[in-house]
Amino acid sequence: MANTLHKVERLDKKKIIEKMFAGGSRSFSVFPLRVVYLPVEELEADASILISVSKRRFKRAVKRNRVKRQIREAYRVNKHELLNVLAEKQCRLAIAFIYLSDQLVESAVIEERVKTALARIAEKVAAQDADAVVTPLKP
Repeated sequence: MANTLHKVERLDKKKIIEKMFAGGSRSFSVFPLRVVYLPVEELEADASILISVSKRRFKRAVKRNRVKRQIREAYRVNKHELLNVLAEKQCRLAIAFIYLSDQLVESAVIEERVKTALARIAEKVAAQDADAVVTPLKP
């Protein structure tokens, strides 16, 4: 499988984005990132991502774009484990990466945090599906 990031893997549907931040989605922090994810069936790809870097944190677009590029690259290289779990569970996710720090961080640190976040999402998706199977058995 090639390490690519196609257009369908980018989250651009306004309704889905609004639904993610209105509530009902799950989120956690892996500093300097906050990760928000929501199971969504109407996506074309197994996982679509959104990357947000606040203008309040970095006034210059050059710095914001650098951080976005670092996150995108870390996701592109490490997404396969998550995609395997999603394909196995036949689930589709919308994922948002929100950069929290007001300092630039090295690419290696961001890659490590993205890896941790993707592993945690994969773990929760696998566990959540198992809970759905176990719960109906109880009277």
